[in-house]
Amino acid sequence: MNRKALVLLILLTVLLLDQGLKVWVKTHLHYGEEFGILGSDHFLIHFVENNGMAFGLSLGGRVGKLVLSLFRFGAVVLLALYLRQLLQQRVSRLLIAAFAFIEAGAVGNIIDSIFYGVLFSESGPHTGLARFWPEGGGYESLFHGRVVDMLYMPLVYGVYPDWLPIVGGNSFLFFRPIFNVADVSITVGVVLLLAHYYLRRRA
Repeated sequence: MNRKALVLLILLTVLLLDQGLKVWVKTHLHYGEEFGILGSDHFLIHFVENNGMAFGLSLGGRVGKLVLSLFRFGAVVLLALYLRQLLQQRVSRLLIAAFAFIEAGAVGNIIDSIFYGVLFSESGPHTGLARFWPEGGGYESLFHGRVVDMLYMPLVYGVYPDWLPIVGGNSFLFFRPIFNVADVSITVGVVLLLAHYYLRRRA
C-alpha cells in the first residue's frame, strides 16, 4: 500500500468509527446512561460530554471555549500540512501512520467542538435524548460544541488498606477516564511515533 492510500485509509476508518459511535450515543442514550459491552462490568459505554480539554480541564467561560476550539482547529491544519510534507519526503510508513492516527483523532474531536453545538439539541439529565438538527437550533453556537465521550474501562475496583494514611478504608477505582475513538487514535499515533524513534536509535 502506498503512503497516500495508507493515510486516507487511517483517516476514513477512524473518522467513520469515531463519528458514527458519537452520533449513535448522542441520539440513543441519555446523558450519564451506560451499559456493558457484551455484558462486561469492565468495558462500558457511558455517555458523557467534555466541555474542554482532556480529563475535563477547560480554559473557562465562552471565550476560553472559543480559544480552545480555534487552537484545536489551527493545530489540525498545521498537522495536516506537516503530514503532507512527510508524504513528499517519502519517510517511513511507520512515521506516516503515526501522524495519520494523530491527525485523524484531532479531526474527530474538532468536529464535535465546531459543529455539534449547532447540529444537536441539548443532552442532559432532564432533557431526554438529543435530536439531530432540532427545530429552533442546537444547544450552542458554532465553535462552542462539547466533545462526546463514551468508552469507559473501570478495570480494577478495591478498597485501600486501613493502615494507609488519609485514604485508608476508602474505595478506589482504576481506570477512571472516559474517552472516545478519536482519543484512542491519538494514543495509537503517539505510541507509533515513539516506536519509530526507538527503532531509529537502535538502527
